[in-house]
Amino acid sequence: MEFMGDRATLLETGRFVQRHAGSVMDAASAAAEDALDNVDSAGRGAGADQAETSVETAGAEARHRRAADGGDTASMSVLGALLLRRGDLDGAEPYLRAATAEGDRAAANNLGVLLHQRGYADEAAGWWRIAAVAGSAAAAHALGRHFRERGDEPAAEYWLRQSAEQGHALGAYALADLLEHRSDVGAERWLRAAAEQGHREGAYRLARVLERRAAEEARTGGGVGLVMGHAEPAVRDGAVAAATASGTGAGGVAPGGAASAGAASAGGPRRAVSAALGDIARAAGAPAGGAAAPAAGADAEGGGLSVLDEAAQWYRQAAARGHRRAALHLGAILEKRGELKESGRWYLMSAKAGEARAACALGFLLRDTGDEESAAVWWLRAAQDGDGNAANALGALHAARGQQQTAERWYRAAMDAGDVNGAYNLGLLCAAQDRTPQAEQWYRRAAYAGHREAANALAVLLLQAGDATGAEPWFSKAAEAGSVDAAFNLGILYVGRDDDRTALSWYERAAAAGHTEAALQVGIALLRDGDEQAAERHLRCAAGGGSAEAAFRLGTVLDSRQPPPGPPALGEPMAEKSECEEWYERAAEQGHRRAQVRVGMLAAARGDMTDAARWYREAAEAGSRNGAFNLGLLLAREGNEREAALWWSRAARAGHGRAALRLALLAARRGELTEGQRWCARAVELGPAEVAERAARLREALHQELTA
Repeated sequence: MEFMGDRATLLETGRFVQRHAGSVMDAASAAAEDALDNVDSAGRGAGADQAETSVETAGAEARHRRAADGGDTASMSVLGALLLRRGDLDGAEPYLRAATAEGDRAAANNLGVLLHQRGYADEAAGWWRIAAVAGSAAAAHALGRHFRERGDEPAAEYWLRQSAEQGHALGAYALADLLEHRSDVGAERWLRAAAEQGHREGAYRLARVLERRAAEEARTGGGVGLVMGHAEPAVRDGAVAAATASGTGAGGVAPGGAASAGAASAGGPRRAVSAALGDIARAAGAPAGGAAAPAAGADAEGGGLSVLDEAAQWYRQAAARGHRRAALHLGAILEKRGELKESGRWYLMSAKAGEARAACALGFLLRDTGDEESAAVWWLRAAQDGDGNAANALGALHAARGQQQTAERWYRAAMDAGDVNGAYNLGLLCAAQDRTPQAEQWYRRAAYAGHREAANALAVLLLQAGDATGAEPWFSKAAEAGSVDAAFNLGILYVGRDDDRTALSWYERAAAAGHTEAALQVGIALLRDGDEQAAERHLRCAAGGGSAEAAFRLGTVLDSRQPPPGPPALGEPMAEKSECEEWYERAAEQGHRRAQVRVGMLAAARGDMTDAARWYREAAEAGSRNGAFNLGLLLAREGNEREAALWWSRAARAGHGRAALRLALLAARRGELTEGQRWCARAVELGPAEVAERAARLREALHQELTA
């Protein structure tokens, strides 16, 4: 069972609001930044060239002041901008107004910034308009932000587009933000324009757009993978797993263990109920793929990159500039690709910058290398910052160590952090301790919050308590929400009601999502209906998923198509193994007793008695009466009747009529007539008819011998 949320970074759960720096930046801050840009780019002689050096030296400021007092417009504009940057609004205003009166557009823009900082937004907008009309991209950006804050989106779009089309990075980003808010496909173009000019948040958001597209392509083009107790698309909600949940659950339940209770019988459908009991879950979601060294403006098509590769490049560019969420996503991509050292470096950078999710993912990376103590340190840091994943991981870690109370405390912390998996894990913990009422309470809490595997586990609990009526709605709710196990369990439920048609529909649904046991049940049903081709397809799926019973049944289907073997010719080489024998062997290696017997028979038919004896012995030691009987035959042919009798005795006691007849014959040859009669009686009792008839004749002969 893969845990709910196993190997995940919580980037797509919807519980974390993705804050965009450009979206929350107020107009004054944006305009102030533009003002500084505009001073540097005004391009008017010595005043513009000396703007940066004047920040450093009072002498340069004094020279600008003398020139400004002498009426030099450029110096008035630069001096006003310097004073504005310093925060001296009273000193800056007269110089900016004087330069603006002389037609300086940079001064008009900066005057707008000053007035906005003083709270005169409408007057500021007037000066920004003057500067924007004169060609200031920075002023157009500030004006566009001003109109957006007032809800006038058409005007905002007009001015932001003016700024963006002049190559202004902040204008391009703000325009993209506006278009993305309206779900306009044109947003990506402007995010790319901003990113190519080095806008950090633009690069991050462009990467997010590309990654979502790659995830959607993977979702529509790929299948659905089975996670026992938690079924999800092969790319989880558009994201890769960046971290793995902790190991063993409370009560000695190991991760990766099947959630299904009971075993499939050789001849019929499973009637056991699949239960997600014993797996510690945590929330899911994070993007997948790989990263290459970024090049600003790299084109996915022109550079031969996949969409996901390009997303990784933009993440790298943003992360290299200190964007902690970009570093987190890049780490997840690199981890998925197997570049664990590089992935850890980016996780570490993001975690040190305060990203709790990166600290959590770093903890899982360390845990996977065997360093649980260091992992626990990072999980603790993330959990203390409110990360539910990390709290769940700490809970699982303590549960694996048998520290149930500490585990429960961390699961409660996860729940308090808004992670519904905390309630589910508390249910698992209580169930492992046989605290059924408390387990039901936590399962219900998680199920009502929409946790599909909690709904499935709750239904299992109710069914085990004999409340099939109460269990069915929860199975249905979980199945409709995408739980593969719940769909399989509904099939089991309907089989128990002798509603095979409805059961088959649920089995087919689970099988389509990759559920191995469901595929087996569909294959069995199709074989029963005579549709061998369709049955073979489902049996191959189930056998490929690791079902020994499916491998055996597939071998049987293929075996039935084989021509009967003729007598081997003298000197003829040993025939190669057929496909059916390979499937039999796969099932046999998994401990399937009937398959072991069949592999032994095929080996004997090839003349490989050593291999035949090995498989017969394995089957016999596992309790197969046919294996014991056949092993006895081989031993008897080799002259080892003593050991053969031991295996025939085991087979006869297990109900094998032919073994009982063999023992009767053996006893008769030894002169043990009474013992022979006893085994004859047993053979008559066990049958089949042919054996019973022979045993009856032998018993009569022995009786006559005894009474003669």
